[in-house]
Amino acid sequence: MDIGKVGIWFFLDAMTAPESAQFAQTVEKAGYKALWIPEAVGREPFAHAAYLLDHTERLAIATGIANIWARDAVTMAAASGGRFVLGIGVSHKPLVSNLRGHNYDKPYSYMKEYLPKMQSALYRAPAPKGEVPIVLAALHPKMLALAAEQTKGTHTYFVPPEHTAKARAQIGPTPWICAAQAVILERDATKARTMARQYMKTYVPRLPNYTNNLKALGYKNADFENGCSDRLVDDIVAWGSEEKIRDRIEAQLKAGATHVCLLPIRVDTESLPDLRAVEAFAPR
Repeated sequence: MDIGKVGIWFFLDAMTAPESAQFAQTVEKAGYKALWIPEAVGREPFAHAAYLLDHTERLAIATGIANIWARDAVTMAAASGGRFVLGIGVSHKPLVSNLRGHNYDKPYSYMKEYLPKMQSALYRAPAPKGEVPIVLAALHPKMLALAAEQTKGTHTYFVPPEHTAKARAQIGPTPWICAAQAVILERDATKARTMARQYMKTYVPRLPNYTNNLKALGYKNADFENGCSDRLVDDIVAWGSEEKIRDRIEAQLKAGATHVCLLPIRVDTESLPDLRAVEAFAPR
């Protein structure tokens, strides 16, 4: 499956179902080959993916990511005509333990046991003709190694190009690295960083997986205080002119990403995607 070098990643739960289908069609018409949809506490991602696939013709729909606590990719792959990518991950303790009541003590061990069970599960319906690409959400070395060994590769999120380079050095040249990159098409530093901080506060320091990963890259406690330092904001969210943002996309690709999932954030609202950015960075 060819998902291209650049795709789109966005929370679509603030949209109605028809609006989400219209957005997927906009992404497809712009020339992108993949649209990534996450799972948190909104829509069921497989049902939503099926709906989006039914309303598009060429666009691959990827989960980025679906929680692993009961997932199987085979049915969706068969129904999509080879346009589905299964991104799965262990999610985060606050979302797994607090909201779902599961034990999150050993997420790596759970994933290591889960993958072979999922891939060998009994399935008596007609199997899809082609490969079902599976990518694993991974940040730390053990999970990255598992992704390289047992899946097509990894879907990384909330990472600067430095992390992409380290991941590529670890897992070698072949596995996919689908790196998410938030972008804000706004030249005014105050406006851009204000919205970037609004986006980032959902993740750090609230979700330890992201915070710990960034600390492993050298960021200090002070970088996470008072809405995060300018340095951290600028490293996680690419903002500014089209040229400046293209430089970040290229930096991710040069660092080893096979695919960059763009999060087109509007400067005036976090809920809806910036269609200007979708158009500006469309594959040419």
